[in-house]
Amino acid sequence: MRTSLAMIAGLILLSAASVHAQDAALANPKTIYVTLDNEHVRVFEAILPPGWKENQHSHPTSIVYVVDGGKVRNHLPDGTSSELTFTPGQTAYRDPVTHWSENIGTTTIRVIVVELKPQASGGSH
Repeated sequence: MRTSLAMIAGLILLSAASVHAQDAALANPKTIYVTLDNEHVRVFEAILPPGWKENQHSHPTSIVYVVDGGKVRNHLPDGTSSELTFTPGQTAYRDPVTHWSENIGTTTIRVIVVELKPQASGGSH
């Protein structure tokens, strides 16, 4: 009985941790296309058709470049949300975030996201 309870508790903790650190590409394989992934960065294209809602996911520090703009509602795990209008050519720096977005406009949104990976200590640039 104790072993079963310990296993259940471990699974609950593991699933809770995975919700908070869900990989964007794994959570949204129909809309996120990884184009580069190495020890320094991961680059992907995200395409959100009108009305599309992403699954919750996390990003490390990242840069977002808007290719095709539109109107998006961004949702945070605490239940708050905000609306943004993406403009083609817009570039934004983003601190680490867990969120999900939905396209609330009439155009397909397309962005390029560059996620920065932590650098190993001891190396020079």
